[in-house]
Amino acid sequence: MNFLANENFPLASIRILRNAGYKVISVIEETPGAKDIEVLKRANQEKLIILTFDRDYGKLIYKYKLPVPYGLLYFRFAPETPEDPGRILLRILWEGTVPIISNFTIIEEDRIRQRAL
Repeated sequence: MNFLANENFPLASIRILRNAGYKVISVIEETPGAKDIEVLKRANQEKLIILTFDRDYGKLIYKYKLPVPYGLLYFRFAPETPEDPGRILLRILWEGTVPIISNFTIIEEDRIRQRAL
């Protein structure tokens, strides 16, 4: 499973995921300032799962019918530390109960919601 961390996804969380063996491409490291459409196109072409705190992706995908990523994880909460999103995602991945591929997954503090892509 390969990820594309949007510019707003913390580097500390990216390191946690990489240390756990996941491939994580970082927009902030490779293409800072990339537009959302560029992120969507790359995720679509390379079969990457987007990691983001940006709520605009739902509108771009469902309303404007822009390229669909392999999966999208929208973190809809303010983390206490920069490591929290990475730790939460690792727990979700290790539990294996949330199907991430082909889903728009919204991770909130107290629940997880999903919609098919």
